[in-house]
Amino acid sequence: MLTDAKLRALKPKAALYRVADSDGLAVEVPVNGALRWRYRYRFEGRAKMLSLGTYPTIPLAQARLRRDAAKAQLSQGLDPSEHRQTAKQAKIEAQAKAITFREVARQWMERQHVAEITASKNRWIFEHFLFPEIGHLSLSEIEPRVLLDALRKIEQSGRLDTANRAKTKAGQVFRFAVLEGWVTSDPTASLRGSLKPPKVKHHAAIVEPKKIGELLRAIDGFTGQHVTQCALKLAPLVFVRPGELRQAQWSEFDLDGAIWRIPANRMKMKAGHIVPLSSQAVAILREIHAMTGQGHYVFPGLRSASRPMSENTVNAALRRLGYGKDEMTGHGFRSLAATRLNEMGWNADAIERQLAHAESNKVREAYTHAAQYLDERKRMMQGWADYLDGLKGGGRVVAIKRKTG
Repeated sequence: MLTDAKLRALKPKAALYRVADSDGLAVEVPVNGALRWRYRYRFEGRAKMLSLGTYPTIPLAQARLRRDAAKAQLSQGLDPSEHRQTAKQAKIEAQAKAITFREVARQWMERQHVAEITASKNRWIFEHFLFPEIGHLSLSEIEPRVLLDALRKIEQSGRLDTANRAKTKAGQVFRFAVLEGWVTSDPTASLRGSLKPPKVKHHAAIVEPKKIGELLRAIDGFTGQHVTQCALKLAPLVFVRPGELRQAQWSEFDLDGAIWRIPANRMKMKAGHIVPLSSQAVAILREIHAMTGQGHYVFPGLRSASRPMSENTVNAALRRLGYGKDEMTGHGFRSLAATRLNEMGWNADAIERQLAHAESNKVREAYTHAAQYLDERKRMMQGWADYLDGLKGGGRVVAIKRKTG
């Protein structure tokens, strides 16, 4: 039989092995990790094994008590392994009946480390669309059909994108509940394809060279806040998403190396991104560094330097310059660059990588590293900035295609 002294003396070997105690109890010694208690028994002619915890968390005496409890179940005609699973399932079902969707969703939101704007959008979806319909229901009551009925109400109001986002958020909450042991499945898994796809949203953008030049000259003549003007000047040179631009942090920039590294937690696709900076972009950043370089954000808010520029600032500035929402938007600088760069003959893959798009075509090479095509992208970004300078100058600009070969 085992003793504590013998247990402490057990050492890992090249392969897992077991040392018997008595009446089916044994300790399992893995290649690495804690010793594991096992109870080996037979039920209806089949050899089975039950886990009883790890040593020394479960000492020898307690392991024997657990073995004796399992033996007692066997004497009553019960399979200890099945009895444990049944008890575990009953506990999960009881928890699912005791906790509501609203309670779980709020716990999930509290644990998310996301930007405030994202957190605000999450709260809006839950508070306005999901909680009124299923917030009061226990998790066990929310079967796929119940959730679908709630989502269809959103869909029928014409909010197709919101309905699909609500389904996504509900799924995230249920998967969180699965990990916490409150439920065993996510009902949204059965709802794939059950909602109408959202309409593709096209961001207004200017793409004609002559009009691009007019826009750049208008930005140079902007008479509002200088920080806002710098954001407007930088936007076409880096063509990142509006949220990535306005939340830019000085710690992300290497101006001497002409590189901007955006961390994964600030990117839509949750993958780190590198933005090569043209000499023109670096000049703008050095100019604004004299104003905001002592703070956290490159483009701080007007009311508080501890918060980034408002999400409406760039669009409001464009309206002030006379560009309507159906003509040009902050997001439109991405379409502007993508359209012209493709027409200029740059490598489509390099352009897509610079736009930080997710690779949806599985036949094409997946982008697995932020620095892919980096040398070509550096040349492209400088060539692009020079091209924009030519357009801004008002002269006839011939797009210089990248060198091949």
